Amino acid sequence: MATDRRRNAVKDKQELATTIGLYVLGEISLGKAAERTGVTRWEMEEILQEAGIELQLGPQSMDDLDDEVDVALDLE
Repeated sequence: MATDRRRNAVKDKQELATTIGLYVLGEISLGKAAERTGVTRWEMEEILQEAGIELQLGPQSMDDLDDEVDVALDLE
């Protein structure tokens, strides 16, 4: 079952808890959260949803949007 595989994929539960906290605070993105915990982006989405955490997709403010545009355009 996919759910069992996903639970077993996250080896360090303390790292998962820290990562979820950082994600909830808006300090890291969904992709970075997945990277930190060693799962795919889609697995991380499911983990967060199962924990009752609302996904934060896309920029959360105009500053975030400006930063994303700068990164996309490779500006400093």
